[in-house]
Amino acid sequence: MSEIDPKQLYTQLGLNKTTQSKQKAPDELGQDDFLALMTAQLKFQDPLKPMENGDFLAQMAQFSTVSGINDLNSSFNSMSTAFQSNQALQASTMVGRDVLVPGDQARLGETEPLVAAVDLDQPAKQVVVNITDASGQLVKRLDFGLQPAGLMDVRWDGLLDDGSRAPAGAYRIAAEVHQNDGINSGSMLTQVRVESVTLGQAGQELTLTVSDLGDISMSQIRKIS
Repeated sequence: MSEIDPKQLYTQLGLNKTTQSKQKAPDELGQDDFLALMTAQLKFQDPLKPMENGDFLAQMAQFSTVSGINDLNSSFNSMSTAFQSNQALQASTMVGRDVLVPGDQARLGETEPLVAAVDLDQPAKQVVVNITDASGQLVKRLDFGLQPAGLMDVRWDGLLDDGSRAPAGAYRIAAEVHQNDGINSGSMLTQVRVESVTLGQAGQELTLTVSDLGDISMSQIRKIS
């Protein structure tokens, strides 16, 4: 097959390169260009060695695949924009809310109780929560008895055994979970307050800045109050 001058090709096919429907980069092949080249290939092919039907169909299939990928990328970009908008909506409702996240540090307020939870993967014959101060001294032992599987809420009003109230501040919490296989340390969750939210980029999830713990991911939240 003889070489084809692109300018001559456009002239013979009655096409003006400057009047294409879309402005493209110099090295980009658009749909109109592809169809024009395919038509030219058929028009100028060697009559003694015509293009095989299989070759022609393969080129058409290849272009269709590329066009489909471009359409798919456009759809994904639209979905990404929608997800980012949804993230912004989530962010606007999270600030100032209390959430339960994994951790063994909980805070007792001046008048507010200490709030936490124990994540039980199976029923427990007895659950005991020990609360210790910054020095490691046991200040309160809470017995919750028999408990089903799931999240078990823990609330301590700050009252000590002598009736006085413990000072406000951070305390460490630990659980003794009595099950059929013995005594296990339960998975502790602590309640913290969301102070700010950072929107994810390029498909990443939200990052929350919470009191006492710093930055956490959205997937760490087990409960929102």
